[in-house]
Amino acid sequence: MSNDLGRMLKQQRVMVPLTLQELAHASGISPSYLGRIERGERFPSAHVLRRIASPLGLTESELFILAGYLAPPATKAERPSIEQLDPYVATALSQEPVEIQRAAANILSVLKSLAKGIGLRASDKKAEGDGN
Repeated sequence: MSNDLGRMLKQQRVMVPLTLQELAHASGISPSYLGRIERGERFPSAHVLRRIASPLGLTESELFILAGYLAPPATKAERPSIEQLDPYVATALSQEPVEIQRAAANILSVLKSLAKGIGLRASDKKAEGDGN
């Protein structure tokens, strides 16, 4: 298992600065579990990421991107505004096992791509119609 996420979380915790015990107290996640995440022995669920985001001074979206649950935001040229995960969807996903969370995130990514493609085709057709 890659421990890049764990290393980044530990680095952020130390920079805040928080001890493992302080982060555990602030997030309600046991210090032993947080330590296993930092060492790369465990991969955090969306629920755990949501609980540790604020104490670490990060947004939930930033942690979801770091964990691979969400794709990084597109550049300004590719998007009009930053899209966030719907709070209802994030809450529902946080109750599911990690495998389900990853599958759902992948499905949402595919659906967004499809919707973007449909929107582009519709705007192309409108532009063609305006040119006649």
